[in-house]
Amino acid sequence: MSEAGLKQKLGLDVFKPDKEAHIKINPGMEKDPRLKMAVRVCPAGLYRENSEGKVELTIDGCLECGTCRLVCGREVLDWRYPSGGTGVQFRFG
Repeated sequence: MSEAGLKQKLGLDVFKPDKEAHIKINPGMEKDPRLKMAVRVCPAGLYRENSEGKVELTIDGCLECGTCRLVCGREVLDWRYPSGGTGVQFRFG
């Protein structure tokens, strides 16, 4: 699927932000190889590697699928579900 097609499908969903991010990269883990795997496997494309080789995360649009949690583990990510009433609300157009 093209990136434009993915963004169009994700555009149907509604994202309500929580007060605090539900996924955080643990301090000092920005260059961990497992995070570089998250860049490749995140279906929403939320992980990006910058010019310094550090991985950055934007949680806006998170599908809460847990793929990054499985790939990275607790050593790399602090991952929890958003509070009730926040996060992704799927719409099936």
